[in-house]
Amino acid sequence: MDELLLRRLTPRVIGILVRRGADFAAAEDAVQDALVEALRTWPADPPRDAQGWLVTVAWRRFLDAIRADSARRRREDLVESEPVPGPATAVDDTLQLYFLCAHPSLTPSSAVALTLRAVGGLTTRQIARAYLVPEATMAQRISRAKRTVAGVGLSPAGAEPDAPGRPDRAGDVATVLRVLYLVFNEGYSGDVDLAAEAIRLTRQLAASIDHPEVAGLLALMLLHHARRATRTKPDGSLVPLAEQDRGRWDTTLIAEGVQILQAALARDQLGEFQAQAAIAALHADAQRAEETDWVQIVEWYDELARLTDSPVVRLNRAVAVGEADGPHAGLAALAELDASTRDSSAKAHPLPRREAVAAYLHERAGDLATAARLYAEAAHRAPSLAERTHLTHQAARLNARLRP
Repeated sequence: MDELLLRRLTPRVIGILVRRGADFAAAEDAVQDALVEALRTWPADPPRDAQGWLVTVAWRRFLDAIRADSARRRREDLVESEPVPGPATAVDDTLQLYFLCAHPSLTPSSAVALTLRAVGGLTTRQIARAYLVPEATMAQRISRAKRTVAGVGLSPAGAEPDAPGRPDRAGDVATVLRVLYLVFNEGYSGDVDLAAEAIRLTRQLAASIDHPEVAGLLALMLLHHARRATRTKPDGSLVPLAEQDRGRWDTTLIAEGVQILQAALARDQLGEFQAQAAIAALHADAQRAEETDWVQIVEWYDELARLTDSPVVRLNRAVAVGEADGPHAGLAALAELDASTRDSSAKAHPLPRREAVAAYLHERAGDLATAARLYAEAAHRAPSLAERTHLTHQAARLNARLRP
């Protein structure tokens, strides 16, 4: 059973059903039923035309649901004009499904779940396991998302998914990329490697649309993924970037990511994912941590800050400034950030990892007592157990040095 083939065919089959007249939610349900049937029957009796088989079975499931529905009379014409089963079109609607699943009316979590279902071809159970939530909870999330986009059809073949003037148009490229990046950042859990799945989907998107930011996101994912094996110890504890074994980084992924990034940057249409990928490439280029070109990284953070005006970007910039110009310069950059956010919502919702950055810079500046206190505060606010454990150990290490 080729599960990857099923995932690749899923968005195509959904698109065919939608073009035949099914709404998105009904088409997606019917295709999921067909996938279950494929998993049951294909190992013993594989079809010669996998896509045609899925289209035929999914369309029959759709018609069965129509006939059983109380609104059957309103849709008689659709049933009576049933087309001959099989792949009736060569149009691949995968790209438009990306945009449909990133519809602006969906929450980020719903967009991610719907993308994994409709474009990624994952089952509700797989998605629920990956996000460590009950299957019923994930089913409700996906069901709500499908109802939200049920009235949004696919564009005519060849039309831009976000063509201006379309009513209820789907999400733009930036929204699609943010959804894919959210998937990537979930990493690995359960029986689905979401980081690898995000890379697969982004490769698929890059093959369908010529956009420098799509290439930038793919490069960023590859460069980050190249370091994956060195980010944690066998016990699950975190390994900071400076302490990672660079000899274990995947040089093949790094080379591919750099090549893709260079081609994107050459188009002179800089976007935030390209800038982030450039920073990741500079880290990957350093054979040793002390050889990192921090001055150039600061310059890229300046570009990224101009593009996004994000407090998180400026927080990371403060770390880079601390490495390039010394910890006191980094603390000064952090103070500027604090001043700019003091009267904003950041006061009610503390900037993630702000205390951890401040602790690191204070330790490098020699103020171990302040650093130990900030590490403890950062541990209290850490978003994950691994991060909390790491920061707690940092605080304990400094407190041990401070004892007489």
